[in-house]
Amino acid sequence: MNKKGAILIVAAPSGTGKTTLLKRILKDNSDLVYSVSSTTRKPRPDEINGVDYFFISEEEFVQKKDKGFFVEWEKVYDYYYGTDKNFVEETINNGKSILIEVDVNGALAIKSSYPEANLIFILPPSFEELVNRLKNRKTETEEDLRKRIERARMELDLQTKFDFHIVNDNVEDAILHLTNLINKIINKE
Repeated sequence: MNKKGAILIVAAPSGTGKTTLLKRILKDNSDLVYSVSSTTRKPRPDEINGVDYFFISEEEFVQKKDKGFFVEWEKVYDYYYGTDKNFVEETINNGKSILIEVDVNGALAIKSSYPEANLIFILPPSFEELVNRLKNRKTETEEDLRKRIERARMELDLQTKFDFHIVNDNVEDAILHLTNLINKIINKE
């Protein structure tokens, strides 16, 4: 019987640098399969459908959700996000390790379905630094910024439910720590 692949779930508050870290990890580790989530939000200028997300209508998302298509789904900032259950199953059953980038609630939902999943939480150096990063991005309205800061507080409160924690104070150091952790998890399982 084939050995199952590992499930690696990475979550962090918005503005922590999670996407930057994961893009580098995936570029440097061809053994990992990235789980592309579905969302109802519109793509940002640099995002590609099927690579960054599957951009679908709210109607299609709700139909898929109602049919049990997603292992987890969440409505965040007025948009739906979800992880394809069949893709996760096929990947790990084929002995490949999967990297899933989701919000904190999504990570906990997947962990309830897959207790063997490894939850990795990316932390900002401080809450003040996180707020500065969000403000400096200048990608949100004041209202959206307020919502992200509020949500970040909730997400940081849930970090104790995660198996591993990495502080993203310095991108290169965080990449090194995350790479070492992923290799340790994959080689142990």
